[in-house]
Amino acid sequence: MSPQRTIPQITAGGAKQVSVVEVGPRDGLQNERVRVPTATKVKFIEALAHAGLKRIEASSFVLPHAIPQLADAEAVFAQLHRQPGVRYSALVPNRVGLHRAEAANVQDIAVFTAATDTFVRHNIHMTLEASLAHFAPVVQEANERGMNVRGYVSTVFGCPYEGAVTPEQGIAVAERLFELGVQEVSIGDTIGVATPGDVIRWLRAAEKRLPLDKLALHFHDTRGTALANVLIGLEFGIRTFDATAGGLGGCPFAPGASGNLATEDLLYTLHGLGYETGVDLAKVVEASQVIAASLDHMLPSRYYQAARVASCLPLPR
Repeated sequence: MSPQRTIPQITAGGAKQVSVVEVGPRDGLQNERVRVPTATKVKFIEALAHAGLKRIEASSFVLPHAIPQLADAEAVFAQLHRQPGVRYSALVPNRVGLHRAEAANVQDIAVFTAATDTFVRHNIHMTLEASLAHFAPVVQEANERGMNVRGYVSTVFGCPYEGAVTPEQGIAVAERLFELGVQEVSIGDTIGVATPGDVIRWLRAAEKRLPLDKLALHFHDTRGTALANVLIGLEFGIRTFDATAGGLGGCPFAPGASGNLATEDLLYTLHGLGYETGVDLAKVVEASQVIAASLDHMLPSRYYQAARVASCLPLPR
């Protein structure tokens, strides 16, 4: 991309296939106050797979007291009827979590760090540098066992504790994760502060040092800019985006962070631009309705809300 270009021309030229990584069952539910029953989570995940989503982050093998909502990871995977061709992943915090995931027959795992030292300390109680050293043997062992490994970098565009974050900070962490052996890095706007201009500046710097075809973008819609940021990613050739059904989410370690970009809103935009996802939007709405019945608030997805009104879907309890 020419460095002189400031206003992207969004088209569906080039690679028309976009991969949507559904992170609602893990990243979406981890911040919910109401404890969702295991059977409902399983039904939710199965409905997402039935909608055509091929990558679903189903849970996390963290310590139960750390994220109580996800304490039933083993039960979720044990009860799940897995569809052929669907990759069900889990977040792991250490080698113990890796072994729990392996015992649950999980083939895709993710490890997580951040662009700022303070956020990592609040999240996993170690320094940024220590987190990378901590995950090195986890990634190595997972690769040796034939697992797919994803790396998350949180707070790439802004930190709730340190404020502004430079492109260099996030790029340097992503480089380190690739050096450890992850196959993909998800770049996270954890507190939803990024503007399209920020994403342009970040990707211009990143394309000189990182394989953009191995990056995913993970936007929160706190300030309503998530979809605009996706459009910038598309122009730079990014073809993998994280989202949560219904716009579930937030972050227990980032005060004030609201939900992720909604899967429905992302799909509606992508399909309108002519991109192919292989996902049935109407069936994602049905999946969101499954989880909505167990929550104590309305799902924030604009498309979901419009579909609910049009179809007279019942309000959540």
